[in-house]
Amino acid sequence: MKLHEKRSHSHAHGTGDEEKIMTRKQKADQLKSNEGNESPKKPKVEADNDQHNGKTTTEVAKEFEEFCKSVREHLSVAQMREILEANGQDSSGSDASVVIKCLDMLFYGPLEKCQICNGDLEFDGNRYSCKGTYSEWSSCVYKTRSPARKQEPFKLPDSVLNSPVAELVKKYEDPKLRPHRYVGVTDKPFLGMMISLMGRLSRTHQYWKTKIEKHGGTVSNSVIGVTCLVASPAERERGGSSKLVEAMERGVRVVSEAWLLDSIEKQEAQPLEAYDIVTDLAVDGKGIPWDKQVPEEHAIESLSAELKLYGKRGVYKDTRLQEQGGQIFEEDGILYNCVFSLCDQGGAINEYCIMQLVKVPDSNLHLYYKKGRVGDDPNAQERLEEWKDVDGAVEEFVRLFEEVTGNEFEPWEREKKFQKKPLKFYPIDMDDGVDVRCGGLGLRQLGVAAAHCKLEPMVANFMKVLCSQEIYKYALMEMDLDAPDLPMGMLSNVHLERCEEVLQEFIEKVKSMKESGPKAEAVWSDFSQRWFTLMHSSRPFIFRDYQELADHAAASFECVRDIVVASHMIGHMGDDTLDDPLSDRYKKIGCSISPLDKDSEDYKMILNYVEKTYEPVKLADIEYGISVENIFNVETKEGPSFDEVKKLPNKRLLWCGTRSSNLLRHLHKGFLPASCSLSVPGYMFGKGIVCSDAAAEAARYGFTAVDRPERFLVLAVFSQGEEIMELKNPPEDTKPLEEKKVCVKGLGRKKPDESEYIDWKDDIKVPCGRLIPSEHQDSPLEYNEYTVYDPKQVSMRFLVGVKFEEKDTVMDAQD
Repeated sequence: MKLHEKRSHSHAHGTGDEEKIMTRKQKADQLKSNEGNESPKKPKVEADNDQHNGKTTTEVAKEFEEFCKSVREHLSVAQMREILEANGQDSSGSDASVVIKCLDMLFYGPLEKCQICNGDLEFDGNRYSCKGTYSEWSSCVYKTRSPARKQEPFKLPDSVLNSPVAELVKKYEDPKLRPHRYVGVTDKPFLGMMISLMGRLSRTHQYWKTKIEKHGGTVSNSVIGVTCLVASPAERERGGSSKLVEAMERGVRVVSEAWLLDSIEKQEAQPLEAYDIVTDLAVDGKGIPWDKQVPEEHAIESLSAELKLYGKRGVYKDTRLQEQGGQIFEEDGILYNCVFSLCDQGGAINEYCIMQLVKVPDSNLHLYYKKGRVGDDPNAQERLEEWKDVDGAVEEFVRLFEEVTGNEFEPWEREKKFQKKPLKFYPIDMDDGVDVRCGGLGLRQLGVAAAHCKLEPMVANFMKVLCSQEIYKYALMEMDLDAPDLPMGMLSNVHLERCEEVLQEFIEKVKSMKESGPKAEAVWSDFSQRWFTLMHSSRPFIFRDYQELADHAAASFECVRDIVVASHMIGHMGDDTLDDPLSDRYKKIGCSISPLDKDSEDYKMILNYVEKTYEPVKLADIEYGISVENIFNVETKEGPSFDEVKKLPNKRLLWCGTRSSNLLRHLHKGFLPASCSLSVPGYMFGKGIVCSDAAAEAARYGFTAVDRPERFLVLAVFSQGEEIMELKNPPEDTKPLEEKKVCVKGLGRKKPDESEYIDWKDDIKVPCGRLIPSEHQDSPLEYNEYTVYDPKQVSMRFLVGVKFEEKDTVMDAQD
C-alpha cells in the first residue's frame, strides 16, 4: 500500500510537461534561508575577515569564548540580569538564557527591538528569533542571522564597574570597536554529537564515520551517552539486536539513515523524532507527534486510528465512560463538552484540549480534561475526576474553560461571544451529530450492507462508497486535518462561517497589502497560525503563496464543509436497526441514480469524450492513464433539473472535478460556488462554479493518491448564458463578474479540436475534440475553464466511475 504519494486536492497547473511537483515541506525548506532582510539566494560562504576590525571569524570566535569564560567567573546571574535591565534588554527567562543574552550584548552590543512587532530578539544557537507577540492569534516568527544593534555605549551598573572584569567589559563599550557577529550556515551539523551506527546500512560504517567526523561529530561503538543510534528499518523487522534493545532501554533515539543524509544536505541537524524507527515498539514509548513523523508513518497511523470524539454529545473514547453508559452532562440547555485548538508556530505550539462533564448511570459526575499534541498521548496532560457535588463540578469546568481560553463560558455557549487571547486556546465549535469517520460503515460492515440492499447492484455499490468511513478518512488525512481527537467532520455552521470569513478577510488584505519583505511575511504568518487554530492540522505550516492558499485553505475548507453535510446525512449507521441502511440513505440524498447501458449511444459518447480529452496524470514520475468502469445517469432534486437547464442558451456538456468525499453533498444540495477568489486555477475568476472541457482537468481533483485508483468524474450540462467573456488572465477584481453573473471562459494553453465537437441533444454541444495547442501559450491555465455565478445554470447529468492505472492501461470500458 503506497500512502506517501499524496497529491493536492485542488487544481495544479504546470508550466510544462516535465514540471516537478514540489511538496509543501520542500517549499518550506527552500525558503528557510530567506529570513530577516536576507536574500533567498544561496547561503553565503563564511566571511574570511570580520568587517569591522579585520579579525578572522575564527579569531573572533576564540576571543568571544575567552571573554565568556572570564565574565562567567566574575559576574553573578543577578548582576547579568541587572546589566540587561539597564540597557533595555529582556532580562526574563532561565539563568542559562540570561547568561547567553548578557554575554552576547556585552561582546557584540545591545540588540535593537524586532522590526516587525517591537519584541525582543534572542539567539537560539543558530539565528536570532523574536520572542514577541504579533497579534492575539500569533507569536512573531521573525528570524535573522544579522540583527540590528544599538550604535551607542552600553550602561554598566556600579557592581560591574567595581568587578575584576570591568576593564575587559569596557573594552567593547565603544560600538566602533565591537566585533561583528556573523551567524553563517554551518557545514558541521553534527557538532558536539556522538553517534552510534548499527547493522547493514546503504553505505559502509567507515564511509559514515568519515562523513560524521567531517561534519563535526564523533562515532561511538557503544550506545551509552550517544545522541542517537542510526540503524536500518529492516532491523525492527528482524526483532533487533542487543544493541538496539539497549538503546531503547536507555531512551536513545533510533533513527534511519535518512537523518544523516538530510542533516548534511540541509546543513542543520534535523529533528530526531521525525526519523525514529522504533519508538512505537517500546513499552513506554515517548510518543511522536504526527507533525514530527515522516508522512508514510503519519498516514498509516491516521488511517488506522479510531475517532475518539464524534460530536457535541460524544463521550471521549479514552475516558472509557461510554462503556458504562456515560453521557455528556446537560443542564439548562448547555452540553458540557468543549474542544479547543491552539497553533502558535513562534512558540512551537500545536495543541488541542478537551473538557467534558460526563454523567454515568448510578454514579457521580465525572470531569475529564486532556491537553496535548496529536499522536503524542504519552506526554499529554490528562485528568479524570469523580465529583459528588454537581455544582462543584460545574464550577471547576467553568474555571478550566476560563483558564484555557481567557473567556467566560456561558457567553460562549449561549451566544458564541468570544475574544481570542494571546497564547490561549480557541474553541472548535462542534455540532450535534456524528462525524462520518465514526458514523459511516467500516470495511467489515460494507459487504453486509450491500448484500442486504434492495437497490440495483451497481447503485448499491456506489452507495457503499459514499457511506463508507474510508473516503472521508483519506480526504482528511491528505489535508492533514485528521486528528482522531477532534470531530473535524462535525463542525457547526458557526465555526465554518468563521473559517470562511477569516479566509476571505485575509485574501482581501493581501490583495491590498503594500508591505513587502519581512513585514509581508509576518502578515502571512499571522494568518497561517490563525487558520490552523481554527482548522486544527496535524502538520501546520506557514502559507507562502496563493497556490498554497488554494490547495490547503480554500479547498480544504470546502472539503470539510462537504464532509459535515455527509456526516449529517449518513448519521450513525453502526447503530441502525434498519434492514437496508443503504437504501434509506439513498432516499435521504433525494436524487435519482441509475446505471447507463453500456450499449447506449450516451455511453459511447462519454467514452469518446474521456478518451479525446484526457491526458495522463503524473505522480512521483509515473504517468497514470484512465479506464472507465461504469457510468451513472443522475437527476438531482436540489438545484436545476435537466429539463430546466436545457431551456437555457449556449449549453455544453462539461467536466467537473471533485473528491469522492465531496460527492454526497453535491448530489444532495447541488453545486456551490468556490469559497473565494484567488489568482490560481479553480479560483481565478471568483466565487463561481467551475467546469472544464478537458477530462484531464477534472481528473486532477479526483486522483490524489495511487493507492486509491477508483474515482468519479462528473459531467454537467452547463449553460453559458447570453453573455460570454473570454479571459486568459485573472482580473484584479472579480466582484463585477460575480454581480453581473456573466459566463467567463478562461482560455487555456490546450483546447479540444473544434472540428470534432458534436451536438448531443436539445442543442447541447459536447466539446469532445482531441486536445491541441491553443493560441494562448502564455496563459496560466493549462486547459479551458468555464465559470458561472448562478447555480441555476449548471445541472449534474452523469457520474463517470474511472480507475487510474499506470500509463500502458488501455482506455476502455470494463467487462
